Amino acid sequence: MEIKVLGPLGAEERGISVVPSAAKPRQILALLALQAGRVVTVSTLMEEIWGEAVPRSAATTLQTYILQLRRKITAAFPDRPGRGAKDVLVTRHGGYLLDISPGQVDAEEYARYASAGRAALDAHDDHAASELLSTALGMWRGPALVDVRVGRVLELEVLRIDQDRLAVLERRIGADLRLGRHSELVPELTVLTARYPMHENFCALLMLAAYRSGNAWRALQAFQQLRSTLVEELGLEPSPRLRRLHQSVLTGDPALDLEVAAL
Repeated sequence: MEIKVLGPLGAEERGISVVPSAAKPRQILALLALQAGRVVTVSTLMEEIWGEAVPRSAATTLQTYILQLRRKITAAFPDRPGRGAKDVLVTRHGGYLLDISPGQVDAEEYARYASAGRAALDAHDDHAASELLSTALGMWRGPALVDVRVGRVLELEVLRIDQDRLAVLERRIGADLRLGRHSELVPELTVLTARYPMHENFCALLMLAAYRSGNAWRALQAFQQLRSTLVEELGLEPSPRLRRLHQSVLTGDPALDLEVAAL
């Protein structure tokens, strides 16, 4: 079974979808997929579906949702000997787990490439890091679980993986900067700073990429846009780190021309 959570929810066996149309079973499948191979307790599933307003019939209703998921799984591979739906969506003491092979969930593959990319960065291999991190980011097809109604549990899971994606994106851009790909990065970073107008790291990366591309004015403009947003929205000035970078651009500090600059 191939399961995708980095975008719209997808789960297929031999090209046949096992994703239910009903909202609550979709939530259960998404949560089990993100925790594939690990038991998700009944209480966690109930919290995801109902929050604090758990009805008296919750246990029975949850079992009904599990049965609906198993029916979808059975329809996808009814003729597979020795492995039925109960072997895939397994009942364990106190909960359920999705028993699938490693690497069948796109979030797991993303994490594997992202980890390898971080290791390449630690080894100062920017070429490998850029390639590995780009592969990880290329697995995303949109916001995580964009078509699933998320409760309190999934909301935190989605937040965690979205924040990790941004961190991986920063690392990939940093590797590309050290590889001298400044001009190619300016359009991408321009979009990112517009999308995340208070994200200081994206602003710093844009300032450096623009400066190294011979566009100091664009670097200064990026700083002013960030500063205006921070002051207007939060009443805060940019961090000392970013103000130092701004001053370096103003004075044409030769350190900014080094292959690796301190951000």
